[in-house]
Amino acid sequence: MQARAGATRRSLMETAACLFHERGFAGTSISDIGNASGLTSGAIYFHFSNKDALARAIVEAHFDAWPVLIERHAGAGVPAVVGLVRLSFAVARAFRDDPLVRGGARLWSERYGIDATLPAPFVGWIAAVRALLERAREEGELADRIDSAGAAKAIIHAFFGLHTVSDALSGRADIENDLADLWRLLLPALLAEPDAAEDTLRLALPAVDEVRV
Repeated sequence: MQARAGATRRSLMETAACLFHERGFAGTSISDIGNASGLTSGAIYFHFSNKDALARAIVEAHFDAWPVLIERHAGAGVPAVVGLVRLSFAVARAFRDDPLVRGGARLWSERYGIDATLPAPFVGWIAAVRALLERAREEGELADRIDSAGAAKAIIHAFFGLHTVSDALSGRADIENDLADLWRLLLPALLAEPDAAEDTLRLALPAVDEVRV
């Protein structure tokens, strides 16, 4: 019973996240979510006290996705800069393909209309990127002139700015090629050996045929 309830809750959140992403928080009702999910309003309220609580759960699921990706793609078993690039592509794909990530991002952008306390964005990402840059320095990959704290903030600014533009122009359909182009600009500035930038990008993305590398 508990497993079934958990699966129903997850399915409900994914359905709601798709609607929130498409229509926004104000434009989506519990009735809309019920119709799309095949659940009655009562069944929805069994899992969530109101629409705001459902929105909060989706935003929290959005943020819960990131530690897993960080561990998978930026662990100690791979050079730090390669891990950073791989992580950025994994995050980009999640924003493009994962309904909870997409819905959570839309909801956070509409946070002032939601009666719930939502997690703070970006701080954890800046810390994660800074840690990777500091490890890159220890591994001899980072240029001496690079300040890891400032560079981490700049990378996050550029990365999420790219997402905003890509979403507006193509619904993130071109996000991977856009991200490859961004790294072509950033890597020569970050690396101790700028000429190694293209090789680093290729090493980071050995199995992604659709990316223009």
